[in-house]
Amino acid sequence: MVAFLLLVLGLAMIVYGANFLVDGASALAKRYNIPNIVIGLTIVAFGTSAPELAVSAYSSLSGNPEIALGNVIGSNIVNILLILGITAVIYPLTILRNTVQKEIPLSLLAAIVVYFLINDITYSGGSVDIISFADGIILLGFMSIFVYYMVHLAKSSGEDEDLSIPNLTKYKSLLYIMGGLVLLVGGGKIFVDNAVALALEAGLSKEIIGLTIVAIGTSLPELATSVVAALKKNSDIAVGNIVGSNIFNIFFILGVSSVLAPLPKGGITEIDLFVCIGASVLLLFSSHFMGRFKIVKTEGIIFILCYILYIGYQVSQVTS
Repeated sequence: MVAFLLLVLGLAMIVYGANFLVDGASALAKRYNIPNIVIGLTIVAFGTSAPELAVSAYSSLSGNPEIALGNVIGSNIVNILLILGITAVIYPLTILRNTVQKEIPLSLLAAIVVYFLINDITYSGGSVDIISFADGIILLGFMSIFVYYMVHLAKSSGEDEDLSIPNLTKYKSLLYIMGGLVLLVGGGKIFVDNAVALALEAGLSKEIIGLTIVAIGTSLPELATSVVAALKKNSDIAVGNIVGSNIFNIFFILGVSSVLAPLPKGGITEIDLFVCIGASVLLLFSSHFMGRFKIVKTEGIIFILCYILYIGYQVSQVTS
C-alpha cells in the first residue's frame, strides 16, 4: 500500500512538474517573441510527453531499462487503443486530412523502425537484442526531421496557434522551469523506484509493469488533453495530440533513453511489438478506409476491446 501511494505521489509530482515547466518555458519563449505555433509544436508537445521522458530516462540511468522500453511501447498502445477509444466514444473524432495522410503513417513508421532496431539477432546478426547508443542517435535523427517538418508545416499554413500562455516575469519563468525540472526528476525517481518495488512484491516482471501500470500512469496527461478536446468538440486536437505523442515517445524518448544507457529487449515480446504496430495500422485503416477521416463511437468501442484483449493476454502470461 505504501509503495502504491508513493507511486501515485510520484506521478502527481511528474504531472505538476510538467505543467510548471511548460508554463515557465512558454512564458519565457513568448517574451522573446517566438510564435505561438512553434511554442505549441515544441514546448507544449514536450509537456504532454514529459512523464514518459522522466520515467524512461530515470529508468535507464537507474539500471531498470526494462521499464523504460516497456513504458514507451505500452504508452503508445494505451494512447491509441484506450485513449482514442474512450475519446471516440465520448464524441466522434474528425481527423485532419494531413494527419491521416502524413502524421499517422509516420507514427506507424516509428513503430516499425523500433521493431527492426531492437531485433538485432534476427535482422542484423547481433548477439543480443538491444536498442544501442547508435540506434538512439538514429531515432533522434528521425525526431529532428519530424520537428523540422512540423515547423515548416506550421509556417506554410500562415496561421498562428491560439495558446493560453501565462504572463510571467523573466525571473518567475525561470523559477517555474527550475521547479518543474525538480518535480520531474524527483517524481520520476519516486515513481520508478516504487513501480519496481510493486513488481518485485507482486512477482511481476519489470517489463509487464512498464507495459501496463507505468504506461497508463504516464499517459494520463494525454488522456486528459484528448478527453477535454473531445468534450469541447476539438476532435482534431484530440487525435493530433495522440499521434504526435506517439511519434515523440519513440523518436525522442527512446532516443534519449538509449543514448543514456542501452535498452535491452528483455521481456518485451514480439506480441507487444506487433500490438504497438497493429494499433497504428488499426488507426490508419479506421481513419482512412472505414470512416474517411473520422473515428466514430463503434470504432472507439473496437479500440477499447482490443486493449482489453491485450491486457487479458498480459494477465494470462503472468498466471500461466
